[in-house]
Amino acid sequence: MNSETLKASAERDVQEAFSQWLQGARAKDADAILACYANEVIAYDAILQLQFKGLNAYGQHWRNCLEMCGGDGIFEPQEPTILVDRELAVLHCLVRCGGEQDGEIKTSWMRGTQCYVKRDGRWKIVHEHFSAPFDIESGKALFELQP
Repeated sequence: MNSETLKASAERDVQEAFSQWLQGARAKDADAILACYANEVIAYDAILQLQFKGLNAYGQHWRNCLEMCGGDGIFEPQEPTILVDRELAVLHCLVRCGGEQDGEIKTSWMRGTQCYVKRDGRWKIVHEHFSAPFDIESGKALFELQP
């Protein structure tokens, strides 16, 4: 295979890995979500602490987050962009995420980045970053922003 064919194949594989992550997140299936991460994942999530080191720590965080929201999980990426090399890929996008809380659907747009490595023929997330912009003067998150 030539390099363009290999690159296109890798992009499809990363897109499939991202789709599996999305399906797990939308279904609020912690095991399906966590199957997408490498054991040594480092994550910077938008809530609760600065970073999570390792699958166990991030897995517990995911389980806590999934319990907070009722109903189905809402994870709607906008224009995911994949940059891929042989064994390293980066995916970034805006993601509308949220769920049901107190009988009301609550969502906001977040900035998301996932870094993947290819191990044993599978793409696994080794780094993830979700964040919300904030107003520097008030220190408040800007959840109402729209793309």
